[in-house]
Amino acid sequence: MSATEIARLDAETAPLVARRLADELALGDGGRDRVRALPYDQVKAYAAAGLGALTVPLEFGGPALPATTVAEVFRLVSWGDPNVGQVPHSHFTMLNGLRLNQLRLNGTRDLAQRIYSEVRAGALVANAQSEFGTKHVRDIRTTLTPARQEGEWLLNGEKFYCTGSLFADYLAVLARRDVDGPLQVAWVRTETPGVEIVDDWDAVGQRTTGSGTVRFTNVPVADDWVTPFAVAFDVPTTYGAFAQLLHAAIDAGIARRALDEASEFVRTKSRPYADAVALAGVETAAQDPLVVHAFGEMELAVRSAEALLAEAGRRVDEADADLTAESAAEASLAVAAARASTAKVSVDVTSRLLEVSGARSALTSTNLDRHWRNARTHTLHDPVAWKVQHLGRWAVDRTPPPRHGQI
Repeated sequence: MSATEIARLDAETAPLVARRLADELALGDGGRDRVRALPYDQVKAYAAAGLGALTVPLEFGGPALPATTVAEVFRLVSWGDPNVGQVPHSHFTMLNGLRLNQLRLNGTRDLAQRIYSEVRAGALVANAQSEFGTKHVRDIRTTLTPARQEGEWLLNGEKFYCTGSLFADYLAVLARRDVDGPLQVAWVRTETPGVEIVDDWDAVGQRTTGSGTVRFTNVPVADDWVTPFAVAFDVPTTYGAFAQLLHAAIDAGIARRALDEASEFVRTKSRPYADAVALAGVETAAQDPLVVHAFGEMELAVRSAEALLAEAGRRVDEADADLTAESAAEASLAVAAARASTAKVSVDVTSRLLEVSGARSALTSTNLDRHWRNARTHTLHDPVAWKVQHLGRWAVDRTPPPRHGQI
């Protein structure tokens, strides 16, 4: 898709493009999962379709589509293959951080212009944030130290959970300036000398997201390719809400696909239970009243999660249009509710898929368990219990949620 065509994507056409891609992804997602075949071609197709440029601001030639549209694109693509759906999560999150920097700080326009231009041409950004062996997820030990050459830094450290790094053109690296300095984001091209991307991701689900290790050894980074991280949190923003909204959309896509595959399996492969034949007179498993009731419960749960997701997207868009401490808090709370719901529903439905489909569905050849493995792995991204805690604190005494990237 050309840059002009990308700029013309809107709230109606972007989901249509995503649906077409999702249908193609769904033809091979099970096979890719079974042998852990990394979706290089599929990720390229995603970028080539213009879906990576949805949030590029108008001033940089993009469509600047709202959060509701981006979330719907994520839900649809994740229906087709949640691995491909998750790959660009950090891409959009870090680009959102770049936008906030560009809006609030002088000196980042040239960087924004360069990166947005490449994104419009199909470039993808991956994260390099989390680290092993630290006290908690926000304990960062990767450093930027002054190089001998003035205006340049040396990046050193090791990261894990670097989702999408195997497919990326840029890495957005969270690091401290010196050892104890403020957190920064270093924007590094993946082919830069000293960057080592390791394909060692071995989770039970989301197996092809390219979420392994990245090492940095004396990687040179020019000063104007370093942006502050805290700018996203020191004033009210929707940075965290937007990031979590996309996670919720991935879970919702997994849940809907699992329900769709369960219904197809029951209609075409499952045998009716003997008691249903004898006592209810059914001829097929799809006529069993207990099976039908279970599907009704799952449909209700998935619809509820999808509705909360849509509402959360609207709240984020409303906050972006009129950003205050109150609107930002409302957006975060709405997203927390959606994330808590989609996480629970995706795990429940992907587990119940096997229950309603019968013993045959547990055969390795069906690979239906991949939906549960994907949901269970992705929903561990951050604790849902803390989202419920923040909702409870708001309900009890109107304590606003904290400002960080997890809510």
